[in-house]
Amino acid sequence: MLNDKIILITGGTGSFGKKCAAIILKKYKPKKIIIFSRDELKQFEMAQQFPDSKYDCMRYFIGDVRDKERLYRAFQGVDIVIHAAALKQVPAAEYNPFEAVKTNILGAQNVINVAIDQGVKKVIALSTDKAANPINLYGATKLCSDKLFIAGNSYVGRDDTIFSVVRYGNVVGSRGSVIPFFLEQKDTGVLPITDPRMTRFWITLEQGVNFVLDCLERMVGGELFIPKIPSMNIMDLAKAIAPECKAKIIGIRPGEKLHEVMISRDDARKTLEFENYYIMRPDFRFFGHRFNHDDGNPVPEDFEYNSETNTLWLTAEELREIIEEL
Repeated sequence: MLNDKIILITGGTGSFGKKCAAIILKKYKPKKIIIFSRDELKQFEMAQQFPDSKYDCMRYFIGDVRDKERLYRAFQGVDIVIHAAALKQVPAAEYNPFEAVKTNILGAQNVINVAIDQGVKKVIALSTDKAANPINLYGATKLCSDKLFIAGNSYVGRDDTIFSVVRYGNVVGSRGSVIPFFLEQKDTGVLPITDPRMTRFWITLEQGVNFVLDCLERMVGGELFIPKIPSMNIMDLAKAIAPECKAKIIGIRPGEKLHEVMISRDDARKTLEFENYYIMRPDFRFFGHRFNHDDGNPVPEDFEYNSETNTLWLTAEELREIIEEL
């Protein structure tokens, strides 16, 4: 699928971008992988990880998705764009809302417009469980971004560019997540817990990348893909990481939910279930003809994909094994 293709990853020096580049290089023979990001130090460090002597297809572009002109230069000749750039820290987005809107919403608009103008064939954008029934600004900006990418298919006209979205939950070990924080706190003997009832969806970085690449292959444009992944209670997670530590209940933080949702009841009417994932179909009837997913089954009308009522659960032993691998 990706052999002899030019692939650009926005936010390419982040946790996802680095793992994505590594997996593509391992599985395929791309013509180029372009890492597009704002931080020259992270690009320098990534170039040490993937040296030119071994990976002569790697390219590094300094730029920001807010800068449409720079995107025009970067997208020239590109076949596939994987859009991972975002401001994703919930408290930072609450305190700096204009910045989150500029990157997550206006940046998405820039990516869509430039991809169409430059003839990019496929664009797949990363989303988050916080975009379903959002209560914080980060989730609201990502919901808006998701809708922009889905609607991008109707902006294409006679061109061939197609857009789809992938939504999944918390990534084990990603920057800013609770697991690295708990590992750091182990030595203190106390783990701060927001609410003992809290649950979250969990996925490993490698699983997330492989799911995105699978969706990239099967996408027809307009879908929102959601993987079937396990949940875990925050107290079970704390005990798995540091069973010797005491828990200190500090209360739920602004913008947080007790339980996350990836498919709301209102979205159930347009959702199909497959063996390992769900597809949320677009509302736009005029490209509904693309969808011939005969092996997918409509979910019940009152269905909700919720981290509390999930049928898949991550055990403490499974989590420890994942952390050891990391």
